[in-house]
Amino acid sequence: MNLLAAMIRNHPLANIGFAVVILLGMLAFATMPREQDPEINFNWVNISTALPGASAADVEDRVTNPLEDSLRNVQDVRFIASSSREGVSNILVRFRDMPERVFDKRVNDLRREVQNTASAELPEQAIDPVVLEITTSNGFPTAMVLLTGQAGDETLRYAAREIQNDLERIAGVDRVLALGFHEPELQVDFDPEALAAHGLNPDLLADQLRGWFRDVFAGKLKTEGHEWLVRVDGTTPEAGELARFSVRLPDGRSVPLESLARVGRGHERPRELAATDGRAAVLFSVTKVSRTNTLELVERIDDYLERRNPVLAVQGLELRLADDQTIPTREALGVMQSNAAIGLLLVMAVCWVFLGSRIAAMVALGVVFSICGALLVLQATGNTLNVSVLLGIVIVLGMLVDDAVVVVEAIYFRLQRGMPALQASLESLREVGLPVLAAVATTMAAFLPLMLLPGIVGKFMFVIPFVVSVGLAVSLIEAMWMLPAHVSALGPRALRTSRSQAWRARFTHRVRVLYTRALIHVMRQPRRYLGIALALFLGALAAVAAGAVRMQFFAFDPLRIFYVNVDMPASSSIEQTLARTGEVEQIVRAHLEPEEARSVVSLAGIKFTEMEPVYGDHYGQITVSLAPAGDEDRSVDEVIESMRRAIEDAPGISRNSFLRISGGPPASKAISVKVRGNDFDELRAATAALKREVAKIPGSRDVVDNDTAGRPEYGLEVDLEAVRRAGLDPGAVARLVRLHVDGEVVAELRHRGEKTELRVRARPEATQRIDDVLQRPVALPGGGSTQLGALVRSEVRDSPGLVRHWNWRRAITLEADLAEDGVDTVTANRMLREAWEGMRADYPGVDLDFSGELDDINESLAAMGPLFGLGLGLIYLILAAQFRSYFQPLLILVTVPLAFTGVTIGLLISRNPMSLYTLYGVIALTGIAVNAAIVLIDAANQRRAAGMRTLHATIYAARRRVVAVLMTTGTTIAGLFSLAFGLGGSSLLWGPVAASIVWGLAFSSVLTLFVVPVLYRQFMKQRR
Repeated sequence: MNLLAAMIRNHPLANIGFAVVILLGMLAFATMPREQDPEINFNWVNISTALPGASAADVEDRVTNPLEDSLRNVQDVRFIASSSREGVSNILVRFRDMPERVFDKRVNDLRREVQNTASAELPEQAIDPVVLEITTSNGFPTAMVLLTGQAGDETLRYAAREIQNDLERIAGVDRVLALGFHEPELQVDFDPEALAAHGLNPDLLADQLRGWFRDVFAGKLKTEGHEWLVRVDGTTPEAGELARFSVRLPDGRSVPLESLARVGRGHERPRELAATDGRAAVLFSVTKVSRTNTLELVERIDDYLERRNPVLAVQGLELRLADDQTIPTREALGVMQSNAAIGLLLVMAVCWVFLGSRIAAMVALGVVFSICGALLVLQATGNTLNVSVLLGIVIVLGMLVDDAVVVVEAIYFRLQRGMPALQASLESLREVGLPVLAAVATTMAAFLPLMLLPGIVGKFMFVIPFVVSVGLAVSLIEAMWMLPAHVSALGPRALRTSRSQAWRARFTHRVRVLYTRALIHVMRQPRRYLGIALALFLGALAAVAAGAVRMQFFAFDPLRIFYVNVDMPASSSIEQTLARTGEVEQIVRAHLEPEEARSVVSLAGIKFTEMEPVYGDHYGQITVSLAPAGDEDRSVDEVIESMRRAIEDAPGISRNSFLRISGGPPASKAISVKVRGNDFDELRAATAALKREVAKIPGSRDVVDNDTAGRPEYGLEVDLEAVRRAGLDPGAVARLVRLHVDGEVVAELRHRGEKTELRVRARPEATQRIDDVLQRPVALPGGGSTQLGALVRSEVRDSPGLVRHWNWRRAITLEADLAEDGVDTVTANRMLREAWEGMRADYPGVDLDFSGELDDINESLAAMGPLFGLGLGLIYLILAAQFRSYFQPLLILVTVPLAFTGVTIGLLISRNPMSLYTLYGVIALTGIAVNAAIVLIDAANQRRAAGMRTLHATIYAARRRVVAVLMTTGTTIAGLFSLAFGLGGSSLLWGPVAASIVWGLAFSSVLTLFVVPVLYRQFMKQRR
């Protein structure tokens, strides 16, 4: 205490330290990177491997299966999900929760296994696998930039290449994915009849071009006094020069290439196409580097667009932002900052009511000091300024003054009775110092275990208890040192005599008198009122058990963007898909109000889902980015519902549906079940039966599955006997088929900074029947020719368009959303399980794996019980040390069921659902609710130790502490009130956390003021 007294007397040290922390905290606030969500590594790794020209079944067999088998050797894998489609294999690996260093080791193990398998088992044509860790930075694009032109010509394509390179060079950009961009090619389209007439087959033409079309670096040649580099030029970017290449025929003659083939510049076969309002386009998806300021990055991108557009306008091109994260980031941060500002004003108002303007101002400055100190620690630990950080600040805002309020109320009480300021400060710390320390420690004890919450939800919310704990620790320094130093420096001026001060004295006296009378009344009938409290608690339990409180575990803030999925028949070409998507786009535009959308872009060949993009020529998707919402603007749901019937019932061959993206931790749809088996026919039958059952669930909508019928496959088998008789090589015949279909890349060159491939293929022709390709001639070694069909046997069969695996087995995922007025997530999945039990005997080779929201719900819920127990154990330990008692901590913990009662009553009144975040708030509330009981029981113990009877000690302690209890409760509620009720903007994600604390604390504090004194008197009256 002597050291503390010396520090309180040293006003310059306190004031300078106070000012330095505030200045550094404000600097940290100004310089911390802004983003919507905290920086999280989801422990997800994506492995992408290309096998050009292969069917989905071939990709599954030759690429996906070997890679999945190699991953069996990697430890700590939680699940593996893969998709095999035409030409590409994607494998998503989710690791268990583990320290960052262990995760890095596991990723290195994965890379090694993948590389070894790629070298030993994958086909030579396979492109090396790309391994990518998925985080919040690269999991969703920071910005989408749209380049539009009059036509999809070389002007648009080359400008797109330059723009992609420029965007990748902007500081903070990680990757730029160009959708609708096509790599350039030099194309040699041979005439099969002309080749056969000259006795030449396409494979020999391809070999001649491969041997010639290359640059040879011959080395160095020395002459007298000089040294020369010798280089043989063979490549050329000009189609005209290539057309003059001399082709050697089997009979020794040579003819120019242009007599056998059409030579020209083109581009690769499109994998994705983009358009907007009928105009050709390229869409750039930009992701950022970890811990990059989202707002500053988009500003840099916007500056680049302004500089580039005048140049592009001359070429008939336009570049603009189709969507970016600055709007949702600014809105989310703005909501939290507005609610924090309103909360601070309300906290100051509560302090003014009880303490007066000067002391209230000092308390408010203490809040600023604590927040700045917390921001300083957050910056030092590498955190960004995001919604979760601001939520932690809003939650702790009211609690930051709790310790200061108790200390300053004790000082205020003594100042009113004429005690000198320094003495009043020291005496107050002697009286309330330990209870304040215990109260802060119990609150931290409730929050700290929440940092151990597992899963993605735990990672997403980790920073909240960290911010609260750091803020409380800093506030303790402010309450124990800074605040008493300021009060002692002011001296008598801290208590100003005025009309409001006289009114305040009368008000607090009146509160004490009325409360004491009510408490005495309750104490005279303890059984009745304790019975009422117990009945309320049991009623709350019954309401939850009976379903009166609706369960909705995840409620997210929707982003101002949604997608319209346009799924075409599997045999559709990418050009047909884009045309149909453009038709649906016009329906979307017809249902949008003027200036309501920032952009509407049609894509073909790719479809984004909640978890990953899927690829295929028959997939189309319309991205609708809405303008920032004003007071009169429609919500995302209202916009979707206005066009839902017109889109879903639109005439045509496509199947149309909607996808809405929300903020917060990633989660799949409310109903998500994986139907697993090895036989596709059985899998599809089981999925169809389950879809009918899902449609019966009340409130179910957007019921979809990810099964794809695929294209018809034309299977060819080399007839070895026919090939032998023709004098040909079987391998050459297979190669001839490839040259007649997709062609073969035989060489490449770099031109204007980009790679250009030389492709040899048959001249593209419109064919009416698939077997027309077998009518093409093949030259024989001895002269003459035959048809390709004479050398192979053909078979028409179905090929799957997309083969998915879940934990090494084939799977089809069935998903559906739930309307707000329907059943909750748990009930819907239980109904589906019951329906499956009645039909599973019909599908013996199939099993179900329920996922979606329940994955992280089960993981988080399973941990909440032990974490709740850990928090209670820590609180009990702190209280036992404070009161040196086994029983009194239990008496204080009675406030926990009282807090749960308050939360339940609040949910019933507000009709809000019980969510995972509400439960999070309930656990956090355990550390807050006990503070009032700590102050009451500590004051009663002091009076009993001074010789008072238990009854008198209880009443006088309650009378003395009621104002402090009301102030601490009022400031905590005031800090969260704005967020809970949306005064500064509402949040579906974080509003329930604040609301649960507000409702729980309001009811529990009122009940605590009566229940705890009654219980204390009943159990302690036998002891003097």
